[in-house]
Amino acid sequence: MSFESADPGHGHSTAAWTAVTIMLIAFSIGTVAFFFEVAWLVWASAALLLLGLVAGWVMAKAGYGAASVDGSH
Repeated sequence: MSFESADPGHGHSTAAWTAVTIMLIAFSIGTVAFFFEVAWLVWASAALLLLGLVAGWVMAKAGYGAASVDGSH
């Protein structure tokens, strides 16, 4: 049984996958750095996490994000 819905994608986009991948890597690096008490690397991973957020937003604005309900980006 198949039907079409107005689902906007909820993350099924290149922008979302890229952002989440960058942020997951940043979080993993930050966790290991925190465990080994490497303060500069913890802060660098926090910056990388923010970079992932910005990268996802920029890619979504460039047209690589999921379409909204009305079909626009």
